[in-house]
Amino acid sequence: MTIRLLVVDEHALIRLGMASAVADCPDITLVGEAGSAAAALAAVDRYRPTVVSTGLLLPDGDGLALAARLRQRVPDLGVVLLSAVAEDGVLYRALDAGLSAYLSKSADTAALRARREHTGLLSQREHEVLRLMRDGTSLPSIAGRLGVRESTVKTYVGRIYEKLKVNNRAQALMAALNHGLLAVDAEAA
Repeated sequence: MTIRLLVVDEHALIRLGMASAVADCPDITLVGEAGSAAAALAAVDRYRPTVVSTGLLLPDGDGLALAARLRQRVPDLGVVLLSAVAEDGVLYRALDAGLSAYLSKSADTAALRARREHTGLLSQREHEVLRLMRDGTSLPSIAGRLGVRESTVKTYVGRIYEKLKVNNRAQALMAALNHGLLAVDAEAA
């Protein structure tokens, strides 16, 4: 299946760079670009992309607000935040907006081309723990909700960190988002 990509960023050079980065990818077709949230909304209607890459800052709003609006209009649309900002607050806002992935502007082009098909990476229970972590639930509270000991939750968290190759909650959430492990569902809405 070919990915139909729409690139949204306030900077023309970023849009040009994205076009160049995906030019050699046979499974990605750049269908359009936009420099603002308003132009992006019109372009989604016009080009029918399967994935939208958006910058965090746009001249008429921000990429996270745009992502939330796009999710409401086209629930199956993949939305990737491309940002130089790597703060926990941005990550949590990205999760709330229902982003499919979060990619740093300093990432190499291989990261743009990588498939994010890791749904079998975590067990069902690890997914449960991860969703509760996403919601900001403390480890003792997770234990209470799942009816297990806190030490058991710590074991699950350790496994999640190991499988995602991370060291803390924020890194785990970012990695999970990038691997498509925190899909937008009724619990997240």
